[in-house]
Amino acid sequence: MGMMFLRQARQYVSEVYEEGKRVQWPDKKTALQYTLIVIGASAVTAVLLGGIDYVFTTLMQQLVL
Repeated sequence: MGMMFLRQARQYVSEVYEEGKRVQWPDKKTALQYTLIVIGASAVTAVLLGGIDYVFTTLMQQLVL
């Protein structure tokens, strides 16, 4: 049982390594562009959710007090 698991684990790692060599990785410029897009989208989402939270918090305070 243990040897079979080790053999399967070794085969899995080998296949993952080989697949990683076939992947077409983005160049530095493209990776930077995508990173900036993700950071920008995250910032916009954070601001929108923060604004919604502020509005609801203010409304709840007004209704309770």
